[in-house]
Amino acid sequence: MELKLFYKTQRELASALNSIIDAYWENKIDETILIKEVEDIYKNNPNKVLKNGDFTTILKQQCGKRRLEIVDRILDMNGLDSK
Repeated sequence: MELKLFYKTQRELASALNSIIDAYWENKIDETILIKEVEDIYKNNPNKVLKNGDFTTILKQQCGKRRLEIVDRILDMNGLDSK
């Protein structure tokens, strides 16, 4: 799975998060890869992920509640700025 570190739009970023989490759910990648990829995306695109302490509207619409719960938990576990 080829992922970028920097995304132009929130929709591209949401699509990348969806593909990472879906691959994890389908047992194509393990937890360590999932965690590393989500961390890397967040560290390089924090303004496209969170706004005013909450996930952006586009991410909420594109990713859905279950995926964002995973992202939130990963950010929380690693001491990154989550909600």
